[in-house]
Amino acid sequence: MKTKNPPSKQGIERYLDHAVLKPEMSRDEALEQMRIGIEYRVRTICVRPADISLAVALCKGSQTGVSCVLAFPHGDALTGSKADEAKRYVDLGVAEIDMVVNYSFIRSGLWRELETDIRAVTGVARPAGVKVKTIFETSSLTLDEVAKATEAAISAQADFVKTSTGFGGGGATEEVVKVMLDTAAGRIAVKPSGGIRDRARAEMFIAMGATRLGVGSNSTPAICVASAPTLKIEAAY
Repeated sequence: MKTKNPPSKQGIERYLDHAVLKPEMSRDEALEQMRIGIEYRVRTICVRPADISLAVALCKGSQTGVSCVLAFPHGDALTGSKADEAKRYVDLGVAEIDMVVNYSFIRSGLWRELETDIRAVTGVARPAGVKVKTIFETSSLTLDEVAKATEAAISAQADFVKTSTGFGGGGATEEVVKVMLDTAAGRIAVKPSGGIRDRARAEMFIAMGATRLGVGSNSTPAICVASAPTLKIEAAY
């Protein structure tokens, strides 16, 4: 299919993880949304685990990689199950994994358990050259918890801290992203996600220091093309 507007020449598309995650999407609907991301040359299309093989085949030879979600959207799977998921996704050819951490551990102050939870995935992914992003669902946390969880992700050798799934509570806020960036101090990358639906908001987070943005697939055209109107979408992402 053809997009209505040409891809951006400004480079903002290379910050985007183009999320194709709605559980109710049919196969054809998911493929259509994946193709939009590839046409806009986004950094990755972030897909449901069941769509990994399709996405890898679709992205072959393009400038777009494949990321997938793990323990999504609640993060409360067994730590061993997360490791098993990670191995399966690595074997299927993903470039990056966006894992939902057990944020009950964060709210309970169980920092050793949180680090173990993250290491179960990084221990599989990093030797294979696959990046790991840790989703905290920050709308459920205090700012102090966000800072401490960021330290745990650094200790567990994750590549990114990420604000939100887009399916539970609010999305990225300036206040939370600033705490992540200040705590990270260059030791880990920061990915705001959730509620980023237009170019102005995307550019604001990039100016703050974010190096990746999680955006719903319907928002990519509005972000990549400065003149494109903000699209009305139903998903929180």
